[in-house]
Amino acid sequence: MTKADLVEKVTALGDLTRRDGEIIVDTLFDSVIGALKTGDKIEIRGFGSFRTRQRKPRIGRNPKTGAKVDVPAKRVPYFKPAKELRDLVNPKESSEPEEIDIHHPPAM
Repeated sequence: MTKADLVEKVTALGDLTRRDGEIIVDTLFDSVIGALKTGDKIEIRGFGSFRTRQRKPRIGRNPKTGAKVDVPAKRVPYFKPAKELRDLVNPKESSEPEEIDIHHPPAM
């Protein structure tokens, strides 16, 4: 799914223009990025959490020349899915598939 596909889904949910859908999706992404930049974590119950992890400085290699390169320490974004999301992606074996309503997720 692309960002444009996500905007289409948001727009289709209500009486929204495409521009309104873009604003909603952009606001969501900007909020997540802003929180991660400041070191906060984002936790969406039933979906997962976004955090940053600190990577230590290390010595890497230039793949073309083989020369050693100093790689500085940095923070990298990390997503950890919630158990509910993992279970929805990997349903348990059953004779009848469970129908999932994406507009009304199960109560937590």
